[in-house]
Amino acid sequence: MNDNLHRFKAGIFQALAHPTRIAVIELLRDEREVPVSRIHERLGVEQANASQHLAVLRAKELVTTRKEGNQVFYSLRDPLLGKVLDLMKQYFEAHLNEAMALLMDMKSEEQQPK
Repeated sequence: MNDNLHRFKAGIFQALAHPTRIAVIELLRDEREVPVSRIHERLGVEQANASQHLAVLRAKELVTTRKEGNQVFYSLRDPLLGKVLDLMKQYFEAHLNEAMALLMDMKSEEQQPK
């Protein structure tokens, strides 16, 4: 059972292993449902590039699509994924603060007379 869960988690992290795909997920987290044309415009990537990244996210079933006329709209399959990225940001900030505190201590020690 644990091996299957580990493989599942690894697959999700592999799908998220590109900054553009993370940006897509964050955009969908913030705006709920977005047409594909706005995704590539907002992220500043070529339409073909955005489509490739969206294909990876669709293959892992992280996003869903809805077609309306000529437009395809994307949304997160589960908003919980946006919360996972929020937690990763908190993790980053916590460790960044630790690193900054260590750096400040090191600078303080360097400035003290020996």
